[in-house]
Amino acid sequence: MLKTSFALAAILAAALATPAIATPVAAGARSVAYADLDLASAAGRARLDQRIHAAVRAVCGTASPADLRGNDDVRACRAETLARIASR
Repeated sequence: MLKTSFALAAILAAALATPAIATPVAAGARSVAYADLDLASAAGRARLDQRIHAAVRAVCGTASPADLRGNDDVRACRAETLARIASR
């Protein structure tokens, strides 16, 4: 988990290194602020990980517990989104 959090932090740092005004956020996308975090600390990385997962939940949404296919779609979206973040 620590390696994943640090990798995601590094990916986001590289992806967000350009000024926000120069990089419009695509529809259905969320930006994750991290400038206030100390990514050298475990607590800072954990907080970034929480923010990333919250953004992924916001992008992918939720489904009713009774909607099994919808829940599968949400889980797939979250996994795909996190994989896409990790691949950058």
